[in-house]
Parts: sequence; structure tokens; C-alpha cells
Amino acid sequence: MELDMKHPMEWVTPLEQMFIDKGLRKGLEQGLERGRREGAAALLERLLTRRFGPLPQTARSKLGKASEAQLAAWSDALQEAQSLQQIFEFARREQ
Repeated sequence: MELDMKHPMEWVTPLEQMFIDKGLRKGLEQGLERGRREGAAALLERLLTRRFGPLPQTARSKLGKASEAQLAAWSDALQEAQSLQQIFEFARREQ
């Protein structure tokens, strides 16, 4: 077998590999968190639209910027709320 001198191998030390692995894990966790948050926001937007009709831009914007905890609180308020405004009010009182 002949060594390819055009593309020399680069060695990674165990310490470098540890930092690489840590960075990959952190990136994966952040990606999964973002995916869960975006999925929860999309589902809540769909449920709110079915219940109250087309959402105003301000409501869609709130959903897009919300944390997972906020989305969960708003989802919990969905069953009892009589209006879109109450969704956000109930959740504020619960916090």
C-alpha cells in the first residue's frame, strides 16, 4: 500500500478529541431543543388557529419567540380559555 503524500493525515490528540466530542454533543443538544421548541410552537399555532381562527401577526410572533416553558403554559391554558387573549393572560398568572 502506498502512502498518499498529497493529503497528509492530521493527528488529533485525545484532548482535542474530547473538545470536539463536547462541541458536537452541545450542538446536537441545542439542535434538539430548538427542534422541540419549533415543533411545539407549530402545533400550538395550529390548535389556536383551529379554535380561534387566523392568528394575528403579534400572536404568531409571540409563539416564534417563546421558550418551551411558555409554550407549555399556553398549551395548558388552551382548554379553559374563551379567547386568544385569555391564553396569554392565564399563562402569565400561572407563572
